Amino acid sequence: METTTTYFPTLKNVKAAATRLSDIAIVSPLAKNMRYSNHYGCNIMFKREDLQQVRSYKIRGAYNKMSTLNDTEVENGIVCASAGNHAQGVALSCKLLKVKGTIFMPSPTPNQKIEQVKMFGEDFINVVLVGDTFDDSYEVAKLECERLNKTFIHPFNDEKVIEGQATVGLEILSQSKEVIDFIFIPVGGGGLASGLSAMVKMMSPKTKIIGVEPEGAPSMSKSIEANKIIELKEIERFVDGAAVRRVGDKNFEICKQNLDAVVTVPEGKICQVILELYNKDAIVAEPAGALSLTALDAYAEKIKGKNVICLISGSNNDITRTPEIKERALLHANLKHYFLIKFPQRAGALREFVVKILGKDDDITHFEYTKKVNRENDVAVVGVQLKSPKDLEPLITKMKLHNFYGDYLNNKPDLFQFLV
Repeated sequence: METTTTYFPTLKNVKAAATRLSDIAIVSPLAKNMRYSNHYGCNIMFKREDLQQVRSYKIRGAYNKMSTLNDTEVENGIVCASAGNHAQGVALSCKLLKVKGTIFMPSPTPNQKIEQVKMFGEDFINVVLVGDTFDDSYEVAKLECERLNKTFIHPFNDEKVIEGQATVGLEILSQSKEVIDFIFIPVGGGGLASGLSAMVKMMSPKTKIIGVEPEGAPSMSKSIEANKIIELKEIERFVDGAAVRRVGDKNFEICKQNLDAVVTVPEGKICQVILELYNKDAIVAEPAGALSLTALDAYAEKIKGKNVICLISGSNNDITRTPEIKERALLHANLKHYFLIKFPQRAGALREFVVKILGKDDDITHFEYTKKVNRENDVAVVGVQLKSPKDLEPLITKMKLHNFYGDYLNNKPDLFQFLV
């Protein structure tokens, strides 16, 4: 376990990091988004870190750290553990700096992410799939470092990584022509949040910095509330770029001082934002990449007439996740519902359910049914998509009136997890 430090990044060190990154990371655009600005009645600008070569800001910290290794460390090689974006940043840095690296990734990591890592690292990296979670991979990677005297490139709890991520803050301050009232940023382990907040509070102390975490992994907010680092026993891993059990010691000390608030947002709402960004703004955002925008509703009154910056942190979203993203978005909007439906064992029962029970705009999206012998009623698992949340109660009322209602599954997590 890392020990607590009182480290804070200096302007000198962050400017040095910016110099190292000048030919590696692009100065990502800071552009006004008219749709969000009109909706919230303020000036909302997107900082587009999703446009980096590795499609996230992670290249900044990884390259800055690795470019400062000494000759012995380079010769021995490096190790990292990551389920995605950090791995890609490390892989590209290995190729650019000609450093041999071993990247440990959880076994369930999608092939798309594995292939991206291999593409960026080419012959300079070796990908090892191990364990079921990031924590499993992390433990094996640390043991590898100790056994072979290699250097571990931490995804967030490292001074040079923090200074690399801090260059995002420097860029924002140099790009904005207006006084910045609010900056919304995603929070995972705290690398970006600690680096960016240190620079912004140093140079624009009145700017309010709001960290945003997924509801299922509130490790930073819980730690700040307790005034000590809290390691979560269980987390929801959907927002994989920001789902960590334990924030970094160095990151916590900085964030505790500099973040004005850390808010949590439901995973389903994040999915709604992802779909809206794609359909209305032609922006592909991964779940962590959309976090900052998801918190705007909670600050709608406070940001009116203000200058607001939201960090779009990454776009490494696997297209195979789209059905799950849509499903979670519909569930959050209270438009998708699952039931146990009792069907009498007689001809025409299903037709009666469709004609008498469902509304004209209701749509069956899931149906599982196996006919049993010698039973008066059989049970089917049925998913129904509604046009409006207010259609739910009338639907349940009609089910009960006609003796089709068996049970409602959305609020039964033990059963519901097998459907979503």
